[in-house]
Amino acid sequence: MAGEGDDQLKLLGLWVSPYTHRVKLALSFKGLSYEYVEEDLSNKSELLLSTNPVHKKVPVLIHNGKPICESQVIVQYLDEEFPNSGVSLLPSDSYDRAIARFWAAYINDKSSMGKTEEERAEALKQTLEAVANLETAFKECSKGKPFFGGDTVGYLDVSLGAMIGWMRAGEALHGRRTFDATRSPLLNAWMERFAALDAAKAAMPDNNKLVEFVRVRRAAAANN
Repeated sequence: MAGEGDDQLKLLGLWVSPYTHRVKLALSFKGLSYEYVEEDLSNKSELLLSTNPVHKKVPVLIHNGKPICESQVIVQYLDEEFPNSGVSLLPSDSYDRAIARFWAAYINDKSSMGKTEEERAEALKQTLEAVANLETAFKECSKGKPFFGGDTVGYLDVSLGAMIGWMRAGEALHGRRTFDATRSPLLNAWMERFAALDAAKAAMPDNNKLVEFVRVRRAAAANN
């Protein structure tokens, strides 16, 4: 991927984090080259602690030595800072931008998976409600086009697309699809279109690795 001028981009992330995936997707669709640094959250690097001293979490994007934190903030920053690279993610219309930001915040709010059986059951209930709302959002935002952004991928596509890896892992682990042709036909078709894009493939996590990660974690927890 080609970068813009002499800009230096470094991403601190975690391979299992959908929020890291979100930034990777934005960088991929913008066609920007960057250095990736995998973090160990059980032994956080001095670079992570110094660049995100408030939350001490990934992802962190460092642009020419200056850190930007929080995945949605990073995606907006990339789109504004590199307007001539790749696709324009944020809508040009101010109202459409506001709507996109509203739904992106909604996606973040509903993305909890839960740790206990009770938490997972509640998360599933919230997910089913969220899917219905996002099905409506897609119909309104896409205006009959293939993506939330219309003819091309936009901010909401990247925001929700970051969750596809974990959706597929959840299906492999529990036999349950988040989007399906009956309950959410528009989102189901959207997910297949989005995941098939080269820029998405380049940034998405390996599904088998995600599934194995969960199985190993669960086995370790059961033995403790």
